[in-house]
Amino acid sequence: MSLAQLHYTSAAPGDEGTVGRFTAVGPGIPTALLPEIEPLLGYEAPGDVPFLPTDTELRSLPQVFSFTHLSDGSRLLVRSVPLAPPGTGSGPLRFHTHGVLLPAGARLAAGRLPIAAWRSPRWASVTPSGAVPDPLTSPHTGPGLEREALGDFAVSRGPWLAAVFADLRRVRLESAAGACAPVALVERQSEDVARWLGLAVSVLPPDHAEELTFTTYSRRPSLAPQQVIGVLPEDAHLLDAAEFRVHVCGGPHGRPSPPSRDTWAETAARVWRGRAPELFERARALPGEPFAAGPLAVTALCAGISLGSAERSAAAGWAAERPYALDAEQTRKLVAALTAPGLDDRSGGEFDALGRLFGALDGRSPAATTAPLAAMLVTEAVRGGNGSLELPARSAFAGPGGKAVSEALAPEILAELGGTGAVFDIARTVQLLRVAKLLDVDCAGLLPSVVDRTAHALLAAPGFTWGPALLELLDEQFDVRTALLVALDRIAPDDPAAMERLLDRIALPFTGTQTLPHLRMCAESGAIRAGCGEDRAAALGRVLRTAGISPFAEPLVLRSAVGLVWADREPTAQEARMLLEAATSDAHRSAGTWSHLVGAALRAPAHETDAADLAHDLLRGFPHQIRGRERGALLLLDFARSMRGAGTPADAGGTDSASGRAAAGPGWAERALALRPAAEPVEPAVLGHAFDALARRLLAPGRPEDELYAFVHTGDPDLLDSYARVAREEAVRARLRSDPAFAADCYLAWSSHPHAGAHWARTSTALLEEVLRPAVRELSAAGVQAVEEAVGRAGSSGRTEAFRAWNRRPSGTLGRFGRRLAGKVRRP
Repeated sequence: MSLAQLHYTSAAPGDEGTVGRFTAVGPGIPTALLPEIEPLLGYEAPGDVPFLPTDTELRSLPQVFSFTHLSDGSRLLVRSVPLAPPGTGSGPLRFHTHGVLLPAGARLAAGRLPIAAWRSPRWASVTPSGAVPDPLTSPHTGPGLEREALGDFAVSRGPWLAAVFADLRRVRLESAAGACAPVALVERQSEDVARWLGLAVSVLPPDHAEELTFTTYSRRPSLAPQQVIGVLPEDAHLLDAAEFRVHVCGGPHGRPSPPSRDTWAETAARVWRGRAPELFERARALPGEPFAAGPLAVTALCAGISLGSAERSAAAGWAAERPYALDAEQTRKLVAALTAPGLDDRSGGEFDALGRLFGALDGRSPAATTAPLAAMLVTEAVRGGNGSLELPARSAFAGPGGKAVSEALAPEILAELGGTGAVFDIARTVQLLRVAKLLDVDCAGLLPSVVDRTAHALLAAPGFTWGPALLELLDEQFDVRTALLVALDRIAPDDPAAMERLLDRIALPFTGTQTLPHLRMCAESGAIRAGCGEDRAAALGRVLRTAGISPFAEPLVLRSAVGLVWADREPTAQEARMLLEAATSDAHRSAGTWSHLVGAALRAPAHETDAADLAHDLLRGFPHQIRGRERGALLLLDFARSMRGAGTPADAGGTDSASGRAAAGPGWAERALALRPAAEPVEPAVLGHAFDALARRLLAPGRPEDELYAFVHTGDPDLLDSYARVAREEAVRARLRSDPAFAADCYLAWSSHPHAGAHWARTSTALLEEVLRPAVRELSAAGVQAVEEAVGRAGSSGRTEAFRAWNRRPSGTLGRFGRRLAGKVRRP
């Protein structure tokens, strides 16, 4: 094929300010392209070139060999060479450029790539006579790019190969997407840049190699439009790392490029260092994406080239996905390379890929081919601790080779399973049990302890990454499944909520004939709670029915049920009473749930009256279990119950033989204060239950006057504050407005006992002014008269006058006469 060509040379003498001029342009080159082409044809000599270079110096100057895409889709292949000044005269260094235009879609003869024309003898250094170039047949490949020469160059550039190949791949992919950061190769000689391009086009897929644009030399890299640019070391400072992918391969500051982390590039580099470029063509015959590392890595391994772990992983992964792509001999060679002894850099990812490869080849390839893979995988599982491996089938170890592996690994498996270290790894244990089964290692004697430790570890494990492997183990080994489920059911009552969380994430197979009541409750409790809402009593009943066994026969199901139904909170006092009624105290005692009931009583708010009744029942039902501070607190609650009317003053002085507590006899205040020390540190609500109940009793009709007197004269701040708080309740205020006798009684009580202490004085004054006075002010005249008469009947005429005076005076004043009279009179 004839290609249009052009010639361009440096400016003639006298053409100051002109870089160069066209001296010949072939008829196949459109005139409209010349302005676009001209900037690509010039030559700028290095900065240190002598004014009159010798022939040797001239030959050592860099040559420009470039390949560039033009706007119309054509490509321009150019060689520019420096020339000496004419004769012995003076003047700047001259140059001559010879260019060839490849129309869009056209290629060089025989499908050669553009870089193959480097050093072709068909390049001209002068404009042909007549200034009209003859049609040029595609230039032939010149010296310097032969296989041996490129192999030597690749070895010499070993530290840069992978990084440069990786950037060449990126620049081709990015240019297709419209963004491209050029690759800058800093070399002392432009010939070395051409050799880099020779390496590049051998590793790139053909369509990418054909479109790769380049120039072997440029003094202005920021203006060069090509994808690969050769730069001299003295011009390397012009390269901005943000704009170029720079590789300093020559010069005094040459330094190896950082690791590429590109598996395809690393594999290609190892192939070239192994001087086997023919493998690139073989790899392209295998299925895969253009830059896929797998086909190239497989080809290299089959050819005996050593690869790194990432490249071996790529080969194993590719072969696992396409086991049909290799013949029997290639598969044997690949497996032999992957399992070769002496490789100490195998990674976890590589072993995972080997596991997948074994799974793909097992049953497809002869056992002799896959046996090394099986042996390596189980050895890694035991010695390497890789818990994510896909283990071979048991049939892989049926032959003599399997017996040898078993004999080698059995002592290590048994020693580790029998260990009692503080740290217990679930995934590791599951893996060892699976390997033991594969190799027929007898570990039955260790199974009980291993299963027990596994069961406890499952509840405490923060993650569930080992879940799939555990399910596979339970599916494979019936004896392990049975023992583990029994162990989990046994420990479930200790933390049923944790067991529920475990079963939410791992569907353990306990749907068989095993009873497993606790596991069944844990598996169903979430749905039951959601269906019952806040009706915990209904939820408890349904959860217990799920167990399939009565709490009277197996009290621990009661513990599990309580832990599940009240997993997010403790039962209320009302719920605790229901729990106590639902099962006997013996069942709660055996299940250990009585402590939940005690907690419910002690944590109950002061307004929850069920707490006192619950305390009474607990003291009777668990006299030997409840001790210490908790017993003291329950006695305070039981005292509150007696104050509510369970016992009357007429019953005073007795002792409840069942609970051992004193009945609510005389001396209420003293009894309340005597119970408090044994309950310390007492819950405020418990103290509120007892003291508020006493206050309400002292505000009730028919209270013994001596009990009020004793109460007031205790001077205890907590007691008096409870009295003041209860007296301010709306029920008391309402009764003051409706019951004259009650209003009179409160007046007499709150205006008496002036010598009971400062705290009572403040309390009684506040009650008179803040509680009683507002109530009396709301009464009609008849109502006030009724209160006066009630005061007179209960006290004396003097007390009636004192009440009238108090009612007439402004808020905050009792009156001198009232205070004097109150100090002299004590109600009988």
